[in-house]
Amino acid sequence: MTNTDARAAPRTWKLRWAIVALIVVPLLGVAAFIWFGALNFAGDVPHSKPVFSLIKLVRERSVKVQAAGISVPALNSKEALVRGAGNYEAMCVQCHLAPGKSETELSRGLYPSPPNLSRSAVQPAEAFWTIKHGIKASGMPAWGKSMSDADIWNLVALVKQLPSMDPENYNELVSSSTGHAHTGAPGAKAEMGHNEMEAEGHTEMKQGEALPVPSPPPRASS
Repeated sequence: MTNTDARAAPRTWKLRWAIVALIVVPLLGVAAFIWFGALNFAGDVPHSKPVFSLIKLVRERSVKVQAAGISVPALNSKEALVRGAGNYEAMCVQCHLAPGKSETELSRGLYPSPPNLSRSAVQPAEAFWTIKHGIKASGMPAWGKSMSDADIWNLVALVKQLPSMDPENYNELVSSSTGHAHTGAPGAKAEMGHNEMEAEGHTEMKQGEALPVPSPPPRASS
């Protein structure tokens, strides 16, 4: 070994140990962070702003990319609004509220807080994807496990119109519906999709037309 090689050997080992330390020390720090429970998972303790912003960005980008290829059908069917209102009232209103409805125990207790859909505009394809597949670790269920695509599009039709409704509009739609009725619900029949509705000649809303309020079915005589 030459004098040059002898001098270079200690430097090489120092470089190797430095690289090992750069890898091992952060890993040990992460392991300690996890093992000692440094991150508080309590639902009433908000994330720090940087963590919350990062999670929000990752979630929004994921939903946008996953929903990019979804073809949105016509969402102005009167029947879809009524059906969507019945299921929304039964399945969604406790978290996402509705016109004239204040916070519930459930909406207050969830973190991150679910959006108030009576005040939030939605992008239909992203709303469909979110309703169907849910959102991990958010309290948002994957309703596609029990609802058909047609049922979900009925919900999207309702949610898209929700910010423009007043409490009277919403309550009349709910009262004229059959309530919690969708494919997969106990005792429910499959609902018609939008294409089937159009094929059967169901009417569609025109721009600027008032929200429909179909007459409730007559009560059976006793």
